[in-house]
Amino acid sequence: MRTISTPLNALLGLRVPIIQAPMAGGPSTPELVAAVSGAGALGSLAFAYTQPEDMRRAAAAVRERTDRPFAINLFAAPQPGAIDAEAQRAAIAAITPWHAELGLPAPEPVSAPYAPDFRAQLDAVAEIRPAVFNVHLGPMPEDTLRAFKAKGVKLGGSATCVAEARQLEALGCDYVVAQGGEAGGHRGSFLRDPYEALTGTLALVGLIVRAVRIPVVAAGGIMDGSGIAAALALGGAGAQLGTAFVPCPESGASAVHKEAILGAREDDTRITEKFSGKPARSLANRFIREAEAGRFPQLAFPAQNSLTAKLRAASAKAGKPDFVSLYAGQAAPLARALPAAELVARLEAETLEAIDRLAGLAR
Repeated sequence: MRTISTPLNALLGLRVPIIQAPMAGGPSTPELVAAVSGAGALGSLAFAYTQPEDMRRAAAAVRERTDRPFAINLFAAPQPGAIDAEAQRAAIAAITPWHAELGLPAPEPVSAPYAPDFRAQLDAVAEIRPAVFNVHLGPMPEDTLRAFKAKGVKLGGSATCVAEARQLEALGCDYVVAQGGEAGGHRGSFLRDPYEALTGTLALVGLIVRAVRIPVVAAGGIMDGSGIAAALALGGAGAQLGTAFVPCPESGASAVHKEAILGAREDDTRITEKFSGKPARSLANRFIREAEAGRFPQLAFPAQNSLTAKLRAASAKAGKPDFVSLYAGQAAPLARALPAAELVARLEAETLEAIDRLAGLAR
């Protein structure tokens, strides 16, 4: 049986050089991660908003289902200090009518901490000792990086520009994810203005491959084997796909999120800060259109994420996509509702077909 072999396979212990992107807030369930890893790719647990004890439980659930390698991902962005109630007044007022529309109590000020303690999360990762650990929205602390490398954990990080990729390599990361502007979810920028670091995936991968010596994983707008083959042709060592896995039955994404992706058009996504306080690409809905048009005030990340959490959850529960963060990349219309293992197998077969097709063009 033919396989696709790149430096990423050997580095991360994979049969196929595909990574299921970490998707915080619901999609990356233990069931999805185990199915992807069990199929020979790399499943990723997204723990950006997860408390340490829940992290341990989720990792144990993956290990109950597979003995294959899996990854853990955290957000490395610093948290703001406590935001007093008065400073939250305008942001609260902006979403109050939407709360009333869904029958929710009026929103109240959110209290710090707005996300789990990062150091406590890192301690949990060290205890879990996954095969792979990666970060988004910034580099990991150098002491953590050294400690994890000593444990044999492979390390990665997201870069939206060449400078970020070089910094991740200099810190000692084993691979870098080149996140193109097409990618769904939060922009991983930490050295540049996220709105300036929107280079497309094809261009970014080519640039980063030439700038670093570690394996480069392409991310953003990749939904099928042709996209993976394109990343490999550019010198990439693999591809990371997120939106492609959202409609899988093992995904924990809400039904309205899955339906929205399966019904999306190529020009339906927008980048907004209004859900979380950080720029993220989502399918446009009423929340985005009205919040952006009205220039609604917002809190700093991740306080804004806490403020909008009840609204987003209630909208999803009611089956209304109006106020849900429908994170998705620009190639969402290529999504397929397949079981995760079947999707991995399909992606592998399509990649081999694309490589053969290209080889047939050479005369």
